[in-house]
Amino acid sequence: MKTICLYFEIHQITHLKRYRFFDIGTDHYYYDDYENERTINKIAEQSYIPALNTILDMIKEYGDYFKVAFSLSGVGIEQLEIYAPQVIEKLQELNSTGCVEFIAEPYSHGLSSLANKECFKEDVLRQIGKINELFGHKPKILRNSSLIYNDEIGLVASQMGFIGMLTEGAKHVLGWKSPHYIYNCALQPKLKLLLRDINLSDDISLRFANTNWEGYPLFADKFVNDIVAFPEKEEFVGLFMNLSALGIDQPLSSNILDFLYALPRCAKERDITFSTPFEVCKKFKSVGSLEVPDTLSWIDEERDVSTWLGNLMQREAFNKLYSVADRIRIARDPSINQDWYYLQASNNFRLMSTKPSHVGIYRGIFNNAFDAFTNYMNILGDFINRVDALYPADIDNDELNSLLTTIRNQGEEIEIKDKEIARLKAKIEKIEKDKSKGKKNTKNKVTGKKQEK
Repeated sequence: MKTICLYFEIHQITHLKRYRFFDIGTDHYYYDDYENERTINKIAEQSYIPALNTILDMIKEYGDYFKVAFSLSGVGIEQLEIYAPQVIEKLQELNSTGCVEFIAEPYSHGLSSLANKECFKEDVLRQIGKINELFGHKPKILRNSSLIYNDEIGLVASQMGFIGMLTEGAKHVLGWKSPHYIYNCALQPKLKLLLRDINLSDDISLRFANTNWEGYPLFADKFVNDIVAFPEKEEFVGLFMNLSALGIDQPLSSNILDFLYALPRCAKERDITFSTPFEVCKKFKSVGSLEVPDTLSWIDEERDVSTWLGNLMQREAFNKLYSVADRIRIARDPSINQDWYYLQASNNFRLMSTKPSHVGIYRGIFNNAFDAFTNYMNILGDFINRVDALYPADIDNDELNSLLTTIRNQGEEIEIKDKEIARLKAKIEKIEKDKSKGKKNTKNKVTGKKQEK
């Protein structure tokens, strides 16, 4: 029996403001709050809320037959909490149905997996903590930013305790193999790989409203028939896309939500089920390892990382950013960490891309890739100056780690002593109170005897 694994990504770009060279050292706030509020409210109104309402209606109608998965970047969650908390509330309502799975991803939606293993681990663990805080769920499945994956990343994911990862069913990796089977990491067989069906996912997320597309108009029954037509042994179909595809990339006027709503009915008629990524990993065995020595992603025709690291500007910005990764990780300074996660977001590097893309790049206030690069490097210059001021570069990481560990231990000792002092003060106050009561009772007894006489 075939099963559909339907997954949506929710990530919100944090727009950087115009930041000039002369702002370095004087202005430590890097964000365009007006643009952030405007864009997130637009996406929430035109995509997130209507799409999530439709998914909730589907669950109410089909019960636990219909399953869906989401992942949210940590920086995206922060923006939603500030500007569109109704989206978080709707996701919590969906979570209460028991038909939704939330999966892990880097908090920053960044490229830490390509730069620093320990940084990547902390990036993911921070997001897991946030997901657990909001939804009471600790993910067992990992989805890296933009489905970025290679064998080494898979090994790290397995070491972190994940049982599965989502990634792209790229032709140059699969060769003659089909994306409709479960594979495993070449370096760690315990980690299962769930691959995205590129054609079917893009039919919905990229082509649905395109009247020039040969498959237009796309109806749910035809879509399901295409799935039924796959060979009998091909039992898994991964439909992975951004939630913003429903309403933004494909406008609501295209009837994209009607298509989505009809999907479970048509699938049920053809004995096709829906499963979450965790259920897929438990239900299906791997048919073999998938070797991915070179990094792949779900972006552009190449399905690689060239959209973020394809030119000298991007690599310069990337290398400079992660040159301070270890010091930031060791230091754990809240004010630095906040900006660290926002500056890591992959969209900052995509704005610097000079390669042609079939998916347009919206650069906002920036005129071109060089303009975006210059602005980012100005911000990065100020950010690194702040890091250097707090944690000088001439102190090596081991020395810094030792120093900060000593400071934290002293802080913990002081805290323990403060608690002990507070406990002893309370005890003394209780003793004095009891003593005072005892004297009062004795006085009353003496007074009473005098009155009797």
